[in-house]
This record gives sequence, C-alpha cells and structure tokens, in this order.
Amino acid sequence: MTTETLLVTGMTCEHCVMSVTEELAEVDGVQGVAVDLVPGGSSSVTVTSDAPVDDDVLRAAIAEAGYEVVRP
Repeated sequence: MTTETLLVTGMTCEHCVMSVTEELAEVDGVQGVAVDLVPGGSSSVTVTSDAPVDDDVLRAAIAEAGYEVVRP
C-alpha cells in the first residue's frame, strides 16, 4: 500500500469532499481517499492505493471534480 497527500484549493463543504472522493475512487488502484477540509484554504487529500498512482492521473481526477491541486 502507498499513500500520497495532495493540497487542493477551492473546496468549501462536504459536497466538495464527496465530489473529489468519488472522482478519485474511480482511478484504478485507489483503495481509499481521506479529506481534511479547510474551507477557504488548501485542503489535504490523502489517497491510498495498492501501488503508486501517477500524479498526473490524480490531478486530472481532482480537476474533473472541479478543483485544483496546489503545486509545491
């Protein structure tokens, strides 16, 4: 199992959390998604997978939900 945490902007409520979680759950290999919601700030999204998942795939899933990953 591997985990990766991404910072996501634009999330303000539980509906946002559900949207991001649903999109990420559809990515092959993703086993779980945990979100630490920070309304008006950068929320931490931790993705657990059975093998490493390409960052671009995770970012695309988050973008599909309507949010943006903050690049370090």
